[in-house]
Amino acid sequence: MRIALIGYGEVGRILAEDLRAHTRAAFDLKLAGEAGHALREHAARHGVAPAPSHAQAVQDAELVVSAVTASQTVAVAQACAPGLARGAFFLDVNSASPGAKIAAAACVDAAGGRYVEGAVMTSVPPHRIRVPLLLGGPHAAALQPLLAQLGFAPSVASAQLGVASATKMCRSVMIKGLEAMVIESLTTARRFGVEDAVLASLQETFPGIDWEAQAAYFFQRVIEHGRRRSEEVREVAATVREAGLEPWSASGTAERQAYMADLADGGVFGTRGEAGFARSADWRTEADRVLRHLHPR
Repeated sequence: MRIALIGYGEVGRILAEDLRAHTRAAFDLKLAGEAGHALREHAARHGVAPAPSHAQAVQDAELVVSAVTASQTVAVAQACAPGLARGAFFLDVNSASPGAKIAAAACVDAAGGRYVEGAVMTSVPPHRIRVPLLLGGPHAAALQPLLAQLGFAPSVASAQLGVASATKMCRSVMIKGLEAMVIESLTTARRFGVEDAVLASLQETFPGIDWEAQAAYFFQRVIEHGRRRSEEVREVAATVREAGLEPWSASGTAERQAYMADLADGGVFGTRGEAGFARSADWRTEADRVLRHLHPR
């Protein structure tokens, strides 16, 4: 199967590696210019040809996988539409609201493509291509066996667009919110010297969670991917608004995720690509970096 990847971030690169026998082209704004040197090297190693535009990347592709930041979901569908081959599947795995997915589907379907929404239901790196993937829309059932043959772990959520993404968004209220709460709670506890007592209390209340390990993981993921996560949670907030609720929790989570991304971009956690960046086995190391930024001596 001829596959085009739109977005060559963490997810795009994993798919390029796992779909090496099928992937032909990729487009990502970061692939161009000096800053994209490492990405171009990765693409070359895995037989992926960087394309000069969205439309050129998807030409002749039987399957297009859109894996970009949430805010670009509709814009990418619009940019790809002119180059889509008639009948090509367009798998949108972006963490966007049901409304955004429906708008993206309209662009693809009007161009003769077959849009399928995909909701990635947990972190990709541990599972890679086998990450649980919910599919939605009228073409989901047709795409599901093809994805399974390629090595994905897909299941059809609904023939109605928006159901799979709503499932993902509602889960993210909890998961991304928990990340933000753990960072806020434990950084504050560290400042007041009560982190051990807080962790002991959490362990007593939720004995099934290894809070030390979970905190380290949350800090690492948010520091490294806070920008993408903050955009996702803004889509979560949009989903909550679509339900008629005010997204107080989701909005606060988006701000905390963006705050951590700003600190990372500002070098508080070291230079991106540095061996020690967001890789501490002890969350205290990262919390102390935040506190030193807030309270310089």
